[in-house]
Amino acid sequence: MAYEQRDKILACACELYLQDGHEGFSMRKLARNLGVTAPALYRHFASKEEVLLDVVSEAYQRFTQYLYRALEGRTPLARFQLAAEGYLDFALESPRLYNVLFAAPDHMGWAELPDTIETHACAVGQFWNDRVRECMDTGILRKGDPHAAAMTMWAHAHGLVSLYVRGMLQTDQAGFRALYRSSGRRMLAGLATPEFAAEVLERARDEEADAQNGAPGERALRLT
Repeated sequence: MAYEQRDKILACACELYLQDGHEGFSMRKLARNLGVTAPALYRHFASKEEVLLDVVSEAYQRFTQYLYRALEGRTPLARFQLAAEGYLDFALESPRLYNVLFAAPDHMGWAELPDTIETHACAVGQFWNDRVRECMDTGILRKGDPHAAAMTMWAHAHGLVSLYVRGMLQTDQAGFRALYRSSGRRMLAGLATPEFAAEVLERARDEEADAQNGAPGERALRLT
């Protein structure tokens, strides 16, 4: 199957799933929305479950492309910050895939996550854990369980993003980006070592003062 054709099918399937849910999703309806016959669609996918599996796999593949840009960072903090920005960029640029990505298994018609999706999810979780662990190792975050800290940070980011993509926050995209970053700094300060927490809070105060004066902040957190 040509990439363009597959991409079109998956995009339409994602839209249809978010609109009608698993129960309202059917191969016949998908074919009709695509302007093809159901038999033609069955030449590419054996069932709606296979289509939805590909939709979620595609969402994970695109998500990890955004996250793995963080590996370009030259320090643990730079990689941590780039990962957080990659998470936000994916959510804002691909909100439909973001919603599909975090749908519960039973919402997709699965009793549990298929092995391929479980593998994707574990890889993303390990990536976050590694970013947190190296920040702990270099004295940016307090020593502790990297998995527990990463879960806390993810829950915080996911909660904010979910509220925004569902239209529950009265702000535009630029305003939400500022909220995401400032709220993230407060979260970071609570988990950071005392020395780094003081730096984070000082940066936050500087940016708040700059915002009140209508000027962009010029200071930046150290990336070491």
